[in-house]
Amino acid sequence: MPITERAPAASAPGARNPHGVMTALRTPRILTREVLAGLVVALALIPEAISFSIIAGVDPRLGLFSSFVMAISIAILGGRPAMITAATGAIALVIAPVARDHGVDYLIATVILGGVFQVILAVIGVAKLMRFIPRSVMVGFVNALAILIFTSQIPYLIGVPWLVYPLVAGGIIIMVLLPRITRIIPAPLVAIVVITVATVVAAIAVPTVGDQGELPDGLPSLFFPDVPLNLDTLAIIAPYALAMALVGLLESLMTAKLVDDITDTRSQKTRESWAQGVSNMLSGFFGGMGGCAMIGQTMINVKASGARTRISTFMAGVFLIILIVLLGDVVAIIPMAALVAVMIIVSVATFDWHSIRISTLKRMPKSETIVMVATVAAVVITHNLAIGVILGVVVAMILFARRVAHFATVERTLNETPDGTDVAHYTVSGELFFASSNDLTTQFDYADDPHDVVIDMSGSHVWDASTVASLDAITTKYEKHGKTATIIGMNQASTDIHTRLAGNLGAGH
Repeated sequence: MPITERAPAASAPGARNPHGVMTALRTPRILTREVLAGLVVALALIPEAISFSIIAGVDPRLGLFSSFVMAISIAILGGRPAMITAATGAIALVIAPVARDHGVDYLIATVILGGVFQVILAVIGVAKLMRFIPRSVMVGFVNALAILIFTSQIPYLIGVPWLVYPLVAGGIIIMVLLPRITRIIPAPLVAIVVITVATVVAAIAVPTVGDQGELPDGLPSLFFPDVPLNLDTLAIIAPYALAMALVGLLESLMTAKLVDDITDTRSQKTRESWAQGVSNMLSGFFGGMGGCAMIGQTMINVKASGARTRISTFMAGVFLIILIVLLGDVVAIIPMAALVAVMIIVSVATFDWHSIRISTLKRMPKSETIVMVATVAAVVITHNLAIGVILGVVVAMILFARRVAHFATVERTLNETPDGTDVAHYTVSGELFFASSNDLTTQFDYADDPHDVVIDMSGSHVWDASTVASLDAITTKYEKHGKTATIIGMNQASTDIHTRLAGNLGAGH
């Protein structure tokens, strides 16, 4: 199966892409790193896929098959190399009511339709909306996902044999110290192998991957949901499919942006968007529960293992199906303590510790800190990264509007012309839009101003219809007092919008 990757736009003609598939295939050291990273991710995917299947209320096979299909397909189609896509908790929570109320066939139909919606959203340019997500929201997103990754490990540390704790500690020590000696073999893989061997040799009875659920013993096959193809079915599944599409795209695009920052490379967000949709459709047609980018596993792949190409994602899918179908008995004996240790290290590495330093908080505008905290709080409370990001963006918009609303100022001077006539001269400065122009009409002295009034707009910019309506209201009020208000000094963009809308908005009438 061919795997291709487009070199970054910044690469010079003929230059080799250091993070490209062909470079990795020609470089044994890089190829080894990518393959081993895929193995580590595959091991971490198994218990996650099983648990997400339980959340969705379906057989564990649906989550495992979905992870396999989506990892393989996104490795080929996706726009963000090294990002892991598989069954996720966010998608499981969204579609769980469908499985509970209508059965698995309706759930699969929902997944397929959700994929269709994602392709449509990609075509209409939803990826471009990423530019409107502020840095403070991104920092909150990163910190929140680190907290969620850590807290999701707590159930595996409560009510377990006491030997679990030294095993987890041992895994953490291996992953902290080994990179200082060598990075040839990913530290998480070494930790998993060492802890597994230790528990088997010493016959230590601790919770294992096999305790999380039964592993499948065969490959996924084509599956067509047995649902009526009519409007009633569409009415049932469409709301859930749309919600799934939006949540999946938001998490995937945010994760892609995070990987861009970590690897200092660029990704193709629109390509990633439609690739997520195609992957979900393929997942549904192979009996999978659907998913999106996996933040925890992506961090294992990119940060803990140092992977940078599509090979790691592709091999994660390959290793996953090999492990669950051919080596299920071996995988089943892996202690959960080993995977918990890996995820704890990932959570610590993911958290942006610089963002909570006292020195940083003192320098940062309070509004930025509020947005970050609001994003983190919303995600941690709801366990939904999409809700947190949306709330963070809304809070950022409100605080921004409040801040810039005070940037618009009006200054009045009274001048006398050569013929002895008084003229009131108002100088308007700042950006004028709905938040800053709503009280603009209160800044003028309509009753006491002389007959001639000049409003100088050379230091301001008109952005929207609300400002034009305010200007219309001002000139109308002066007319009612028998006076003339003349607007001067508008830049070309402001003149265009004012000319187009003035007198047609009903302001002052």
